[in-house]
This record gives sequence, C-alpha cells and structure tokens, in this order.
Amino acid sequence: MTAGKIQFAENEGTYVLKFLGEIRLTLCSSLESFLDNMFNDPDFSSVIIDLSETSTIDSTSLGILARLSIQAKKRFNLVPILISTQNDITRILLSMGFDSVFVLVREFDDLIKLPMNDLPCEDSTEPATQERVLNAHKVLMSLNEDNRKAFSELVKQLEKGKTSSDKDDEDDEDDKNNKDDKDDKDDEAKNKDDDSDS
Repeated sequence: MTAGKIQFAENEGTYVLKFLGEIRLTLCSSLESFLDNMFNDPDFSSVIIDLSETSTIDSTSLGILARLSIQAKKRFNLVPILISTQNDITRILLSMGFDSVFVLVREFDDLIKLPMNDLPCEDSTEPATQERVLNAHKVLMSLNEDNRKAFSELVKQLEKGKTSSDKDDEDDEDDKNNKDDKDDKDDEAKNKDDDSDS
C-alpha cells in the first residue's frame, strides 16, 4: 500500500484536502494544525475533503474529519463536501454516520485542478497524541449509537490512562516539592550548626 500523505490547496477561500494512501494517526498532528489555521482564515468559505485516492484511514483520522464538519456547521453554518469513490472507504463512512455531517459525493471525475502542496509532518508528544485519540473517538461516538457502542470501552481505557498519567505527573511534582523542602530544612540545620560553632 502507498505510504500516507495529505495534500492541500486553497483558492479564494475554498480549501481542498486530499488524502492519499494509508492515512494513520501519525499524520493527525499536522492535520489538526492545518484545520485550526484554515478556520482562522478570514477568507475561509468552504472545504472539500477528497478521499478518492485513500486506501485506508484509521478511526482517529475519521474522528478529526468529523470534528472538522461539526465545527464548520457550528461556526459557519457550512456542511463540507466529502468525496469518496472507493467502495470500502464509503462503506466505513456510511457505517459511522458521516452522511449526517458531510455531503457525500461518490462519483467524481477529478474536476479539482488546483496545484496541490504536501502537508508537512509535525512531531507530537505522547500525551498530546493520547489526548488527540481520545477526543477524536468521543466525536465519533456522538455521531450514532453504533459508534457509541464500538468505541465506549476504548474511550474509557483512554480516560483511565489519562487520569493515571495526570496523577503520576502530580506525584512527580509532589516528590520534587518534598525534596526541595527537605533540602531547605537540611540547609537550615547546617546554618544553625555553623552558628553554634561560631
């Protein structure tokens, strides 16, 4: 299968995002940053998502796309167009309820002739990645009952892991503070001893 990448183009406020090959979690940080900038563009008017050359796409990427549509509707009263000519991909989209948040186009003759640019890859920390996966699946769960059942256990595990991670960070901070307090007390005791010797 073709290694995944995302391409983009913009013309007079219309954005086009083309997903090629295998679209995985590793591309999601770059995608989220791009979408944030797109929505903040004062000239933004519409967005088209092209999955006609997508071979596979994971659930986190789908969750980010669903959030894109929900935000577009909420902020601009806009329902984005999603092009899907691959039957396997279209089946997944329909099963996840994407026809309720996108205008699905299943036949397409490559009328988009804009010059496309590759979306640069961005690194992401592990906590940021976990947060991204969690939020994406929460969005998917909101689309329909089947998604809620399919992802509820995963979301519970991710939230449990996040809580444990947050607690570990708090414990590390407490340990650091306790060590600092101990060092301060040791310094005070040493100063007292020095004063006594004097």
